[in-house]
Amino acid sequence: MRPCPFFGADADENLIEWVEGGRIHAGRALDVGCGNGRNSIYLASKGFHTHGVDLSVQAIAWAREMSAQKSQQVQFVCGSIFENVPASKSLDFVYDSGCFHHLPPHQRRQYAALVANALKPGGHFGLVCFAPEGASGYTDEEVYERGSLGGGLGYAESALREFWSKYLHVQELHRMKDAPAGSGKFGTSVMWVMLASAV
Repeated sequence: MRPCPFFGADADENLIEWVEGGRIHAGRALDVGCGNGRNSIYLASKGFHTHGVDLSVQAIAWAREMSAQKSQQVQFVCGSIFENVPASKSLDFVYDSGCFHHLPPHQRRQYAALVANALKPGGHFGLVCFAPEGASGYTDEEVYERGSLGGGLGYAESALREFWSKYLHVQELHRMKDAPAGSGKFGTSVMWVMLASAV
């Protein structure tokens, strides 16, 4: 598989825990920043009607290849979530394992409002994003001074909770668990994991 850990075949450890523990149930799902489709494909294998969206042409090509290999039906779209806005109250689950921490500061509120609007009553939003030590260390001001996100922005727990609580009910927020190679899961403790529900 590709050397970048995010392009392995294993789904996120928290996503597996939520599904298999009954925290979230099969329904209509959107995987934002789906990359090679590893989480989209996992959701489809558990009965979710899943769409994945990503800006990378190559990532979407890998996702389509992997979904065919695993005989899972996922609708993959190459493009921006801002140009492929889901219909209001159309989704049971939105998952983001790598999009939010790559958004420039001025797009955060638009993105959060988009997610909140897309969820059905009782729907859930799952987020995996960088903690400070896993990211570039850039402040919002430095993003614009440098003209770069530096590989992604890191967030303090309190900042994440304060921001997302304006749009959704935060049910849990903690570090991702490290998942050893061969475990069948992806996990690294330099990321935050959040599960929230529509209010």
